[in-house]
Amino acid sequence: MTASDWKKVAEQLKNKPVVMQKFTRFNKPKDRKQGVAAFKCERCGRFGAHISQYNLNLCRQCFREIAEEIGFKKYS
Repeated sequence: MTASDWKKVAEQLKNKPVVMQKFTRFNKPKDRKQGVAAFKCERCGRFGAHISQYNLNLCRQCFREIAEEIGFKKYS
C-alpha cells in the first residue's frame, strides 16, 4: 500500500474512529529516516537532489531558480 493509497483510505474512515484507530495502528507507513524519500523540497515537493545545507531544504532545480534572490552568487 503506497502512502497516497493510505491517505485515501484514512480520509474515508474519518467518521469511524474505532476502525480508523485499528487501521492506523497496522497500516500507517513508516516515517522515513534515510533514503531518497526522507526529504522533499519545500518549494515544489520533489524528492531527489535535495540541498539541506544551511537549512535550505530545496531541490537543486528550485535552488538554481532562487539562489540570487536569497543571497548566493555564481562564481564561474
